[in-house]
Amino acid sequence: MADTAQPPTSPPIRVMVVDDHPMWRDAVERDLEDAGFEVVAVASSGGEALARFPAARPQVVVLDLQIPAPNGVEVTAEVVRQDPSARVLILSASGEQGDVLDAVKAGATGYLVKSASRDELLSAVRRVAGGDTVFTPGLAGLVLGEFRRLADPTTEPDTFHPELTERETEVLKMVAKGMSYKQIAERLVLSHRTVQNHVQNTLRKLQMHNRVELTRYAIEQGLDDDDDE
Repeated sequence: MADTAQPPTSPPIRVMVVDDHPMWRDAVERDLEDAGFEVVAVASSGGEALARFPAARPQVVVLDLQIPAPNGVEVTAEVVRQDPSARVLILSASGEQGDVLDAVKAGATGYLVKSASRDELLSAVRRVAGGDTVFTPGLAGLVLGEFRRLADPTTEPDTFHPELTERETEVLKMVAKGMSYKQIAERLVLSHRTVQNHVQNTLRKLQMHNRVELTRYAIEQGLDDDDDE
């Protein structure tokens, strides 16, 4: 269970929980607090969430899609518009393709179905806060496939940004496959910080703002098709 708790020397991750089912919302809040996260706000509707978000300033919003208006997709878009550094983790009963893609297109960086375990939720909140994209198993491939389908058919897969270094390109390919910073660091025998630096340098060079945009760009370039393991 040590992996589910925040390290004692780390400042707690600030989380907001939005769900219209009181028992579920209370359970998520309790699990987060027990693991050392700081729940800075809760809400039962989209309206409440948007009203409380500016003052609460959460790093991560754990958000259900099916909530009283505005719905979770609309809340996601507004949260990201107000604070591009905020991360939205969808926690929904729905695993339908349309719901997942709508949420990601609105700016969500994670999507779990409510059948996920407590440990999966806690890990997802931590990873999303750290800049990773996190999906319930099976959904990552769906999202990657859809981004590939929507990519401009006139875009040549080999048309790659000339300013990126070989290492940055290598890291970007792994980002496109949905690998976490930790997994990339282990694969390339680098430190977690070095991987983050490569990603930040790539974002700056490509004039992008977050890992979702970077993943979409990489898929459009065909970088996720690399089968080299």
